[in-house]
Parts: sequence; structure tokens; C-alpha cells
Amino acid sequence: MKKITSMILALVFAVSLIGSASAKTLKIQLTFPKTSYDGQIVKMWTDRVTKLTRGELKFELLSKGEVVGLKETLEAVDKGLVDGGAAWTHYWSNYHPAAMLFGSPVAGGGIGLSTKSWLAWYFDNGGMELYDQLWDEMGMNVKGFVMASSGPEALGWFKEPINSMADFRKYRFRTPPGIPGQTYKDIGVASVSMGGGDILPALEKGTIDAAEWCCPKPDSVFGFQKVLKNYYLQGLHQNVVNGDIYINGDVYKSLTDHQKYAMEVASEAMITRNITNRAVENGKALIDLTENHGVILHDTPADYFTEYMNAAQATIKKNAAENAFFKKVYDHMTAHAKIVVPFIAQMETSDASIGTAFAKQQ
Repeated sequence: MKKITSMILALVFAVSLIGSASAKTLKIQLTFPKTSYDGQIVKMWTDRVTKLTRGELKFELLSKGEVVGLKETLEAVDKGLVDGGAAWTHYWSNYHPAAMLFGSPVAGGGIGLSTKSWLAWYFDNGGMELYDQLWDEMGMNVKGFVMASSGPEALGWFKEPINSMADFRKYRFRTPPGIPGQTYKDIGVASVSMGGGDILPALEKGTIDAAEWCCPKPDSVFGFQKVLKNYYLQGLHQNVVNGDIYINGDVYKSLTDHQKYAMEVASEAMITRNITNRAVENGKALIDLTENHGVILHDTPADYFTEYMNAAQATIKKNAAENAFFKKVYDHMTAHAKIVVPFIAQMETSDASIGTAFAKQQ
């Protein structure tokens, strides 16, 4: 009996050594501080992958700039300087304009897309296959996973109330990069792109005097309420916005099928958790901002919606005419919208009406 027990213990020890030897730690550089709200979301993803692989895959998260600058993050993943990266897909619109259609289809792509209808396209109507093609179009040796959806995002913060687009155009306004920011320029807004951690210092120095980032919780973490008090929730520039994890292509190919599947499952799970977590945290933050920090919540001027939507549609059509892959994705997305958007729009109208009625009673 002792001999059998010893053999079993030896076998268990040997198996544990094999598992230990096969464990990998992947270094992931973020395009934001790892202590930020978005950094916490990425950690939720990495924790899930580690648990699903029983410790075979572990992760070291690196803040923005620890290895390379923000703008060089995707290239660092491509070249293997880091094992992976995390950002929002639209950050890479300078490599290919179609990145915007996956990360932030400006003004709902001009075809009525919401987060729900975009995710329906991505998961169930061919969008994921086109997303995988995007990295090949860029010439990037990466495997991407959409793992966070956080739209719609707020219009932003202003020194004084804005009652029209004429008021809006008085401000130097921090916007997202790529087509959403360019669309602001097209309607005469002085658009300036910069990372989230740079916004508050720029506001304090007067480099910019209005800004958008995301939503009440992330905005309050950055401290915009210290400088600006007029806040507008309804905006079009990122009514859908998605974040990704990128893994170097060679690193990804070296993973087992189970490890790859763990990343896929964790990504799907985190999309749901990101939406629900942000709903709770943004709701709490909005109450805190308005009740404890003197922030005033306003309705966005009506002429913003018509001007921005028209400019967005023109920009999208221009890119479709100039780039074959952009057109391929947009045509596919439009065909999907004709099927799904009429249904979802009616359902979301009901949700919005019920929610607005409740909010007015508070």
C-alpha cells in the first residue's frame, strides 16, 4: 500500500511539474494606466483567462508607455516587443479607416446601429470574420478579441452651457482620434486628440477648454469635474465603442486550442460584464457628480444632432468610395442593419420611454 501511495504522489508531483513548466506569463501593454477604470476591466479579462486555463496563462499588465508610447502599442504587439496590447479599435484608424467601423462606427455608422445591434452583427451575422480580416488589411501580425463595449458615450464637458453649435464652436475640444474626431472638424469644431491621462493637465493649462472621454465614472476618475461643471450625456461621436485585446500572432499560434478558446470565452463574458458594470458605476458616478461636485447636467442642443449626423454620413461615404475593404465592411454592415435595426430601434425606444418617465419622477 505504501508503495502504491508513493507512486501516486510521485505521479501527482510529476504532473504538477509539467503544468508548471507549460505555464506562460504574457506581457500586455495598455494604452491607459493599469490603475484606471479601463485597466481594471482588462484585469477582469486576464483573471478569467487565467482561471479558465487553470493557471497555464498568466498576465503582466503594463501601463501606457512602459515599453513603447501609446501610438506605437499595436506595432509593438505586431513585432513581438510585447505579447499583447489593449486599446479601442478606433485608435488604429490611422493604419486603416475601417478600424472605426469596428471600434466606433461614428453616429451609429449613419445606419442606426446601437451597441446591441452592432454586437448582433459581430457575433451572429458575419462581423467577426471581417474583424479578423482587418488586421491582415493593416499588415499586423496580431489576433484581436473584442472584449469591452461601453457606448453610448457622453458628448462631454464645457466651461459654460452650450445652447447651439455656434456656442460649441467657441471651444477647443478633446475628441477621439480618427473619423469621429475628423467629423467634428468637418462641422467647424477645433478638435484635438490626446490620451485620457493628458486631458486634465491640458484643461488646467488651457491647451483645451472642453473635452470628452467616456462616461460619468471614467470621466470622474480623471477629475474633469475639478475644472469643468457643465456636462452633456447625449452625443453621437461614439454611441457604439468597443475595446480590444491584441495578442501577437506568433504567440497566439503557440497556444493550445483550450487556451485560445479560453480567450474567446473570456472576451464574450467580459462584453456582458463591461456593459452591466459600467451601467452601475456610471449611474453612481452621475449622482455623485451632480450632488457632490456641482456638476450640472444639460440636454445637448438639437442642431448638434443634425449637423454631426450629416457630416458623419458624408465622411463614411467618402471613405467607402476610397477604400475597398472599408466599402466591403460597410456594405455588409448596412445589409445587417436593414434586418436588425428596425426591430431593435423600436424595442430601445420603449426602453428609453420607460426609463425617461422614471427618471423624471426622481
